[in-house]
Amino acid sequence: MIFNTLNKISWPAAVVGCLTLGLAPFTPPHLVEKIQLLSLGKLSKTLDVFDLFFHLMPWLVLVLKIPAAKSRQVKSENTR
Repeated sequence: MIFNTLNKISWPAAVVGCLTLGLAPFTPPHLVEKIQLLSLGKLSKTLDVFDLFFHLMPWLVLVLKIPAAKSRQVKSENTR
């Protein structure tokens, strides 16, 4: 079910999401700052955790699209 949803998202849309929302603001990338705070144990506010999740989501979609695309390819090969 989740693979079907991920396959509906185009590759260009996933990449654009990563480059815009996933990295904004760009100097320095906000996601990098949040990951550094997480690694130092300083990411304690609920809003900061939500913000990390919000900026990480496009990257998760992009990474999860890889196995989704492979499963789609295997299914299409099996139906031939």
